Amino acid sequence: MVRRKIAGIVLSCLTLVFFSFSGSDEKLLKVLTYNIHHANPPQHGDLIDLEAIARVIKKSGADLVALQEVDVHTVRSGKDVDQAAELGRMTGMHSFFVKGIDYQGGGYGIAILSKFPFLATDSLRLPMEANSGGEPRMLALVTLELREGEKIIFANTHLDLKAENRQLQTETIINYLKQQEVPVILGGDFNALPDSEVIAGFDRFFKRSSIPGGYTIPVINPTREIDFLMFRPEQKIRVKKHQVIDEQYASDHLPVYVELVVK
Repeated sequence: MVRRKIAGIVLSCLTLVFFSFSGSDEKLLKVLTYNIHHANPPQHGDLIDLEAIARVIKKSGADLVALQEVDVHTVRSGKDVDQAAELGRMTGMHSFFVKGIDYQGGGYGIAILSKFPFLATDSLRLPMEANSGGEPRMLALVTLELREGEKIIFANTHLDLKAENRQLQTETIINYLKQQEVPVILGGDFNALPDSEVIAGFDRFFKRSSIPGGYTIPVINPTREIDFLMFRPEQKIRVKKHQVIDEQYASDHLPVYVELVVK
């Protein structure tokens, strides 16, 4: 009887080990892209509520986060506050900030948060038409190792409001990222609709995660989708879940949450 019990326990353990490792050739990656409006709830004047943004990120369970409209040491958000670093601290994630412009004595731009350590970080200044009156924009990139010897690049951007600049910036990003030899995931606020020339350009080289009616702005009764998550090469990554999180307080954009399966 004792031998039978021991044999049963061993069999159960072996079964557990089998199912734990049988899917080990795939990695579930939870990704969030979120324009945080410098942590200013749009219905509450000049209030800065960084904790509200952190709550959204933590509740999502995201492994990787692309943030746009981030303040670092600005007057409006606090001269002693580095929003990227502070959100990293509050969520227990690594942070990387890329400044787009000098603003109120500090910087304003985009950031990446990651549960994975950064192997490398980089940035790329995006072009603008001369005398267009646009705002300088950037591409932020981090290299990560999901598993030993298996790297990916996670990138984040926020394209300009000016149509002519968005087109130039799109071409620059595509030309840069399509040269990468490892899988690439790109998130951001593209300031462009799904049927625009800008998004059509990305769709020629990237697989874009989407759902019908996946609108991201305005936060109340949203009617437009301008925040996206996309990736390449397609054979390495597939979408498991796409959700627009209904969070109407913290920002003027709704966050986009996507679960990706990376082979």
